[in-house]
Amino acid sequence: MFNHSPSPHSIQLLCGSLASGWRTSWTGCVYLLYAFAATMSEPSAHRQIAPGPSLKSELPPGDSPPGENYRTTPMDPSKKRVSMACLACKKSKRKCSGVPPCDNCRAFNRQCIFDETLDQRRRVAAKRTADELSYHRDMLNDLLRVMRADDQSFGLRLLDIIRRDATAEEMRGFIDEALAQMEGTDSADEVTVRKLEDVRRVINAEGAGPSFRPKVMDIHYLCDEVPFRVPAKPWTTVTEDADLVSHLISLYFTWDFPFHAFLDRDVFLRDMARGDLNSECCSPFLVNALLANACHFSDYSEAYVDPGDIVTKGADFLAEAERLRDEEPAKLSLAFLQGTLLLYERYSISGHNDLGYKMLHQAIWTGESLGLIGPKVFKFSSGQLTDDMDVSIKRTSWGLFHIDTVVHTDFLRPSLIDKVNLERPDRARMDETALWVPYPSHRAPRPSLLSQYFDESYNLCGIARDISRQLYAINGSSLSAYHQRRTKEALYERLRRWHQGLPDTFNPDHKPPPYIILLRMRYHTLTINLFSWRPEDDVSSIDSEAPKTPESPPGLSPPRSKFDALENILSSARAISALTRLYRREYGMSRAHHFALYAINLALFTMLDHNSFDILDQDFLSLTSAFISLASRSQLGRNLFHLFRQSVLTKGQGQRASSSSTVNDELKALFTEDISSPSRWDGYAKGLEKLNEDERYHGIPGEGDHTLFDMLDCYESLSLGKDEVAPERYRPEAQ
Repeated sequence: MFNHSPSPHSIQLLCGSLASGWRTSWTGCVYLLYAFAATMSEPSAHRQIAPGPSLKSELPPGDSPPGENYRTTPMDPSKKRVSMACLACKKSKRKCSGVPPCDNCRAFNRQCIFDETLDQRRRVAAKRTADELSYHRDMLNDLLRVMRADDQSFGLRLLDIIRRDATAEEMRGFIDEALAQMEGTDSADEVTVRKLEDVRRVINAEGAGPSFRPKVMDIHYLCDEVPFRVPAKPWTTVTEDADLVSHLISLYFTWDFPFHAFLDRDVFLRDMARGDLNSECCSPFLVNALLANACHFSDYSEAYVDPGDIVTKGADFLAEAERLRDEEPAKLSLAFLQGTLLLYERYSISGHNDLGYKMLHQAIWTGESLGLIGPKVFKFSSGQLTDDMDVSIKRTSWGLFHIDTVVHTDFLRPSLIDKVNLERPDRARMDETALWVPYPSHRAPRPSLLSQYFDESYNLCGIARDISRQLYAINGSSLSAYHQRRTKEALYERLRRWHQGLPDTFNPDHKPPPYIILLRMRYHTLTINLFSWRPEDDVSSIDSEAPKTPESPPGLSPPRSKFDALENILSSARAISALTRLYRREYGMSRAHHFALYAINLALFTMLDHNSFDILDQDFLSLTSAFISLASRSQLGRNLFHLFRQSVLTKGQGQRASSSSTVNDELKALFTEDISSPSRWDGYAKGLEKLNEDERYHGIPGEGDHTLFDMLDCYESLSLGKDEVAPERYRPEAQ
């Protein structure tokens, strides 16, 4: 046996050789072991190191362990190999300690979940797959039982839920209730419930998660880490579930907030987390209005009042917000203005009332009363306000301006806000290195670029304001065609310079955050509206309209427009199609901001309105596919999609679509069905009756009426209602 410890040189030699693994030959290993044994006999001043306990079991019976001072010592726990990491450590790519709760989750105060089903080496993964197959098979069998029931009301209600694009979990919930009523019991079928509970236990092996998950847990929920954690109390009485409120708040600030940005996110979240009801930047009315909006982006059953009915998404939070708004003691507060803007957004999505314009004009009036916009001067200087209040007021002022220019320019009306009385928010307050996280998906975060986005967005707002005021005013119809054409050219030059000056980081090739993609879409919608407004002005050659000089030859026509209006309109529609494909590929359409609905709808009707319309155009098919996905998430979207389908069918190109191999089955059914026969799209017409029943509106366009202007007229009526403040909009047919 060896009497001396190995020299440091020999240890280094052996470790280096062993590190080379299988690349070391067998002969080389024998040689190294022989050399290592030789070095053990060399005298050394170092103390003897006892071998590990594993050597003891390898000794022959009767042999004693080497060294007089041998003792067994447990292995260092830190050296233990971890076979599995928790979901949070996997997502953040941190080293996990392997024991729940792990060190990282304790340090960051987050829920620690180990899901063995993600490890395909384990039997539990195979068991989960088998259980899921069994679950879906039983669901299909139960669905057929409900459809075959003697009482046909169950089948009709189930069919209605399916047509509303309900999730599998929502259908399962209705099926369980229907079976319970059919069998005369107080609970669902015991076998189904037992199997459902087995699936839950397998998937959620580490314990129950927050209560806002769907009835059947999906693996994506387990990986969710809300970016913003806030309490439910004392802000809302609708729910006490802080997890649900945090989920909705995170959805809002991820998908909705950046586009208009009329809140200061950090100040709002800080005051909400404190629970201070005396805050100037947070109030129960504001919180409930925000939660009502956020439900539009959530798929969890708790976002509905009636699961599966999109009209009831966030309806409980909306009712609470409306009650609090009526009881609001201070009608001229910043939080009241912000909450009113949120109600405008909510009403414009719902499409079932006429309160959109009312809320927007109420917010503008409040902003004027506070001196943020309009002729009244803002009475406070920056030195009289706290830093938080100062930046919140600036953010709200410019966000209000942003909404005003978007809404009125979209619907060919003059904007109401001419200028903002405060300077823009300071970019120095924003973290240039901040990331935008696409919660709750698990795609990689992107640089937020928010400070640059705000600057470029406000610059575009100035151009949009001038477009709306110079072209869409009622008295603008009296201007000559020559003057209209020159005005369009000057405005389009400004638009082009803005577009060409965008930062390179906004390039679609860099896959920017969604609000930057929407900003580019907005540029193209402005271009379409600019050249679609009275297009006859762009081709006019009336001599009397041109400025003449004594040297002008008789009969000389004025020069035509230097821009091809039709080419610009169609190229912008195709650009929106390309941006939509990028958006769908990177983020999906399920949580797209409702401005994307407007841009896609505008591009589709632009292509439909053209004489050379081709139903097999790939840009048109791509936009239609995205429109189907986006429109199904709101009542407004469904109504617009019904009008779009009517317009496509009147083109009479359905046969070309049905015989083409480039059109999928869903689009074939959409384009070729007889409009007079029952269709799964018929439910999308629900809510359109008001256009015909209310004399303030111009009715639903009939056969052949599918012009861009008709679509915008219906879109405005469905989303914002009848505008009682602004004068009647100029209409081309009134010429």
